[in-house]
Amino acid sequence: MKTKLKTLASVLFLATVIVSCSKDDDKPISFATEDFMDDYITDSGFSQATTNFIDSGTYEFGLEFTPLVKGKITKLKVKLPATNPALRITIWDLTTTTVFRTEMVNVATADTETIIDITDLELVKDKKYAITMNSNDWYKRSKTDNTAATYPITSGNIRIDGYKWSSGSAQTYPINVSANYYAGDVRFDFQQIE
Repeated sequence: MKTKLKTLASVLFLATVIVSCSKDDDKPISFATEDFMDDYITDSGFSQATTNFIDSGTYEFGLEFTPLVKGKITKLKVKLPATNPALRITIWDLTTTTVFRTEMVNVATADTETIIDITDLELVKDKKYAITMNSNDWYKRSKTDNTAATYPITSGNIRIDGYKWSSGSAQTYPINVSANYYAGDVRFDFQQIE
């Protein structure tokens, strides 16, 4: 009788463990939303000096980046020193330097971050992308001694590979490289998906 009770108790315990484990497996994993910009500005040293440029010539400029995990962009964020009812933000696929996504944004208030909900944009782990904006208004961030940042700079699951710019309003991928400043303040929310 004792052996049967022990066996029954063991079976019940094992069944409870299996059921509780399977319940945990059914819960989807939720990853935190990340924004790379603050770490990038600090780690690059570009937090030391900021200059506002308003109506200073039109440029396409932004950051090349690589997601270190599979994830998605869920929101775009931008801050300008002036209003702009039709700011163009572009996500580029750097494998082909083609446009991956374009969003037109109404920046209605100067010096205030504008947040734009977008249809999720899935990014492939270790694939190179860029985010740029086209504007004649921007913040220029640099070091007080004007020295260059050392790339890459990693913030969470996003690696920033460099900064590029080109003059003009055409939606063409920028070709000029600068390592001693960052102009822009265009960013995104990123969420790992596996």
